[in-house]
This record gives sequence, structure tokens and C-alpha cells, in this order.
Amino acid sequence: MQISPETQLFIRKHQSDDIRALALQAKKYPNVDMPTAITQIAGRQVAAEKIPSWKEIEDIWYPKHLSLEQCSSEITARYKASLLQGESLTDLTAGFGIDCSFLASNFKSATYVERQEELCEIATHNFPLLHLNHITVRNEDGIAYLQAMSPVDCIFLDPARRNEHGGKTVAISDCEPDVAELEELLLSKANRIMIKLSPMLDLSLALKELRHTQEVHILSVNNECKELLLLLGQNPPAEVPIHCVNLFTKGEQEEQHFVFTREQEQRSECAYTDALGNYLYEPNASLLKAGAFRSTATAYPVKKLHPNSHLYTSDTLISGFPGRIFRIVNQCSFNKKEIKESLADLKKANLTVRNFPATVAELRKRINLAEGGDTYLFASTLNNGQKILIRCEKF
Repeated sequence: MQISPETQLFIRKHQSDDIRALALQAKKYPNVDMPTAITQIAGRQVAAEKIPSWKEIEDIWYPKHLSLEQCSSEITARYKASLLQGESLTDLTAGFGIDCSFLASNFKSATYVERQEELCEIATHNFPLLHLNHITVRNEDGIAYLQAMSPVDCIFLDPARRNEHGGKTVAISDCEPDVAELEELLLSKANRIMIKLSPMLDLSLALKELRHTQEVHILSVNNECKELLLLLGQNPPAEVPIHCVNLFTKGEQEEQHFVFTREQEQRSECAYTDALGNYLYEPNASLLKAGAFRSTATAYPVKKLHPNSHLYTSDTLISGFPGRIFRIVNQCSFNKKEIKESLADLKKANLTVRNFPATVAELRKRINLAEGGDTYLFASTLNNGQKILIRCEKF
């Protein structure tokens, strides 16, 4: 891929513009390769949010939208890089190369393997700009390369999660490549393998299929579940630690990190309650994905509202809880009169349903409140079966 000086200048001048408006003006700029310019401008705009440390590097090339949509964000790539180090790394499904670029910083040599020639060309251009001259780019099929390669310290894979019709897939067997089929081959080529999977994947099923899993890391960003990472090795532990991690893109909140095992969850005793305390706790998305329900109540002095209501309460503030903390203002039943009295001063609120026989849309229509504001309402069920509406303020 070559970008002419005229096109480069156009990209710099219009990097903040609306790409749809620019596309309609192509005839005004006959010396500009408009499709390339639009791809690069769109890429820069996505990168400003997704890969902030790259946005100031003007000569970085970006791929078409799908490759950029599927790639990791910088914050999750940096987390993955904290888990791997050694002499040599091979990324078998390298794509745009964000994960490879951050992982490679902890290795003396790295190999980027990608079957799409255009992405290899982009990576060859970008890595020197990022001072990553120790990465070798190979335009090959990842599986063929794996079969022939010499052993390395670590292998990284991010299987494609789209089926032949373009739909998203969530089962290991629906991913390409099928890493469960490759497990023994991978372990013959590296001491440590990191596999990035869809956050929608069934974790229990994944652990059954990949029997050499040593660690699980479930990554959320700003309380939205983004990645499921499995780390494989030769000697899996009897109980696999599951790391529930919530990262924040804004610096005022510290990373939330909770570790448990599925066996601990089964052994954990959990206190349930028929009454609310002064504070309400909602576990972050990684804990909810992992199913760390009883373990959370064991690790923190809180009571669970109900076995199926994944909300907790306490009389005194428990700081450091891995999720959102609210101060309870009041509560009411779903009696019309009680609702009216409890919410009389409200015109809008943020509404969440947990273990309750109605959807958010149905409930919002019933209580006639718009979305937004500083008030949070939780519709849920207590241990005695009572349906309640909890009014809160974020702590």
C-alpha cells in the first residue's frame, strides 16, 4: 500500500472531519485517493479512543473498519502484556497487530503471523514507527506456520469469531482456528499459550474443552465485559484461578481485581437477607460473567438479597467492593400508592432489573420515568420472595 503526498496531506487536514461528508466531496479532490483517505481518517478517529498512545504518530496506517472493530483496545492489550514475558513470542492470528505490538515489548524476539497480505503490509510499515524492530512479519496461514515452527516461549491466538455468513460465534468449535483441536500441538510448541475468546463464551464448557488451562482472566472495561483470556500450560492446577478484572479508561478509579475458583464458589457459604441495609452493591460485569456469586459474599461482609438476585447489601460501607456501590435512599413494594410516594419527586432515573418478573422497558412504562439522571432504581427480589424497588444514589 502506497499513500501519495497529496493524500497524506488531505488526511492530516481532515482527520477530525465527518467521513460520510468527505466521501460525497471526492470530485473536488481529483489528486486524492479518497477511499484510502477515508479509511485512514476513520482509523485515526477510532484509534483516538481505542489506542490513544498511537494517535499522535501521524504516519501509522490503519486497516479497513472490520479489522479495526475486531482488534483489542490499548487498555486490554496492556493488561495481556502484563501476563506474558520471555525470550520469544509468536502471534498466530495477528490481525492489525495491536496485541502483538504490546505483547512484544516483553520479549527479545516476536513473530507476527497473518494470512491477509494487506494487514501484513500495514504491520511491516507500522512496527518500525513504534520502535518494534524485533518483530518479524510472516504472511502465512497461522495453522500451517504452527505445524512447521520451532518451539518458542509463548504463543498468542485470537481466533476469528465470525461464521461463514458473517455472524458472531461464541463456541470454541465455531471459532477459526478451533483451539480445542490444536491444544496438544500448541503445547508442543510453547510453554505458555494465551487464547483470547469471546466474552459470550460459556466458561464451564471452555474449561472442559481446554484441559490444560492454568488461569482464566475475564476482562471488562468500564464495566462492559470485553475479553475472556485462557492461559494454557503443561501442568494445570487442580483448581483453576479465575481473575475477574474491571479496567477503567479514566484514571479516577483503580482497577478492580477479584480472584476465585469454581470449587471455592461451590464451597462458599452465603448469607441471604429479607431486609436491606444502608448500602447496595452490584458486582462488576466480570464477576457476573464468572459466576462469583457466593464467593463475593464470603470475601466481603455483605448479604445477598436472594440466591438469584445478584445484588448485595450491608449496614456499614464496604469500600473496595469489586463493582458499583450505592447508598440506599428508600425502598417500596410495587403497590401503586407506595411507588407514587417513593418516586414523587422523580422525572428520570437509571433502572436495572435483577431477578424480577418484568423487563426494564415494561417497568419503565409502568412507573413512567425517563432514562438518566443521578438516581438509580433496582427492581429485585429479597430472600423471602418480596418484590421491591430500591432507590439509590451512587456512592
